[in-house]
Amino acid sequence: MGNILDTHAAAYQGGNPYDFDNEILLNWYPQRVLLHSKDAGSILELGLGHGFTTKLFANSFSRHLVLEGSQAVIRNFTEKFPDCPAQIIETCFEKFSTSARFDVIVMGFILEHVDDPLAILRSYGKFLTPSGKMFVAVPNAEVLNRRLGQIAGMLDDVHTLSENDRLLGHKRYFTVATLTDAVNQAGFRIARLEGIYLKPFTSSQIVSLQLDRSIIRSLCEVGVDYPELSCGILAEISLR
Repeated sequence: MGNILDTHAAAYQGGNPYDFDNEILLNWYPQRVLLHSKDAGSILELGLGHGFTTKLFANSFSRHLVLEGSQAVIRNFTEKFPDCPAQIIETCFEKFSTSARFDVIVMGFILEHVDDPLAILRSYGKFLTPSGKMFVAVPNAEVLNRRLGQIAGMLDDVHTLSENDRLLGHKRYFTVATLTDAVNQAGFRIARLEGIYLKPFTSSQIVSLQLDRSIIRSLCEVGVDYPELSCGILAEISLR
């Protein structure tokens, strides 16, 4: 499985046309997780990806365990952040098991990659402490720029995967409705739902505008209240 996952590793090494979006998304939502996880001692994080989130979480918890299925992605991360104190385990998410329980579990842009999102949710819910929280971030099919693109005839369906999606190993998009349904089917409840980055236009269009960083941050701030229009959806999930 590691070799299969390694085929997508190049997409996490920079030079990707969506690096601009990734930097925004992956630096914003961890701040929201930390805001709503004060006093939590342990965190289980699924996936290293670009490494932004692991770096941000690394010094905020007494125990930080990260699961990653790709040797290449792990190597990229350890070369870039050699002093990161997080413990990294190479494993497929579907095969991981532990007797440990965690105060926080983060699935940041993971469920769009896996074969069975519902099974992953159910499985990892067992690793939460009784008062623990799970945070799930997923790409939103109904983000404003995709809605506009479909109406303008540039996109046949908001759920259509792009070439870049396939490069990253994406299998699907979510919506507020489909994510909520998956969480409910898994036997959990959504305690909080937020948007991650209100994205009005395509990445290339936004980059061409050369917007001040304060405007980009404002789009993240506004997006919190509009998950149905934002680039990503962040759900805080708790046990029933």
